[in-house]
Amino acid sequence: MPAASAAFAAHLTVLAPSVAASSAPVGLSPTSIPSPARAVWYLGPVPLRAYALCMLTGIAVAVWWTDRRYRRAGGPQDTVLDLALLAVPAGIVGARLYHVLSSPDRYFGPEGSLWLIPRIWEGGLGVWGGIAAGAAACAWLLRRRGLRVAPFADAAAPAVLVAQAIGRLGNYFNQELFGGPTTLPWGLEIDAAHLPPGYAPGTLFHPTFLYEALWNLAGALVLLGLGRRLTRDGGASGGRLMWAYLMVYTSGRAWIEYLRVDDAQLVAGLRLNVWTSLIVFLIGLAGYIWSSRRPLSDAVTVPGRQDSPQPGEPEDPHDAPSAPTEPVSGPVSGSVSEPGPGEDTDAQAPDRVIPAKSQAGRLREDETQ
Repeated sequence: MPAASAAFAAHLTVLAPSVAASSAPVGLSPTSIPSPARAVWYLGPVPLRAYALCMLTGIAVAVWWTDRRYRRAGGPQDTVLDLALLAVPAGIVGARLYHVLSSPDRYFGPEGSLWLIPRIWEGGLGVWGGIAAGAAACAWLLRRRGLRVAPFADAAAPAVLVAQAIGRLGNYFNQELFGGPTTLPWGLEIDAAHLPPGYAPGTLFHPTFLYEALWNLAGALVLLGLGRRLTRDGGASGGRLMWAYLMVYTSGRAWIEYLRVDDAQLVAGLRLNVWTSLIVFLIGLAGYIWSSRRPLSDAVTVPGRQDSPQPGEPEDPHDAPSAPTEPVSGPVSGSVSEPGPGEDTDAQAPDRVIPAKSQAGRLREDETQ
């Protein structure tokens, strides 16, 4: 694997030459991707930022599609919405913390400022922190409700990739996180205000936002096909779609990350997110193999736990109102009635209870006869 990675990195070096070798303008192409004219609009005094709108649109699509897939798998209604209300804020906080910790110079360096940390509308959300924090929040709430994590994760996997594809459009509006210079006809134009130092005006760059968006959409289709194959003939996916999601996303993110020219932490000559992609890919591979060797099940509820009550149902079955009883006419079973004239007291109904003392006395009388 290291040899393959080295060969692939050498190939990408050809696609993304160094700054020193690419400072001359490449020249605009008739098919180049123009820079967006603006990234914020105002509704009165309220700013509408394209970056935030792309993120919110991606989240809304993911919640809607995950809800449909999860309910089709037997999940309780409104569970996905409840999970989203917890996981989305947790994911945003986790994504921001990952970005801040992985790019500390801007916030803790000599020219950094802590006041920049909450300004998420300017970009800077690390997907790794967002996925980890959001997944942890969902797992916690699912367990509290007696629901298994695997069916929800399988339902969410392709939807998360689509959400990430939509969210990447925010980088396009912010003119950030693009790749190195390119002469390809679909090169991205960057205006002078966002042009990195050392590059001449008119230089075209790799549109890495587009590469990742297309990769994620294709990956969602792959996961849908894999899910149908795993569940064919009564089979179960058993959480394997989420493990496959980790492999699909990181296998694209690694080479796309290598193309980028924005500042990043380097570890052994590679960007930190490249190493993270490789590690997460191996985690996804190990998880897929491990889950495939275990008994698979797509059951929504945890074994031994009751299903969560639906709206309007009592949480405790003992709290349910009892059914009304009809009045019973005639003698009640088990009751003893007074004998009428001429009736033998021993010829009572079969449900009459005879005291134990009387039974013992009768047995002694039988023995003396």
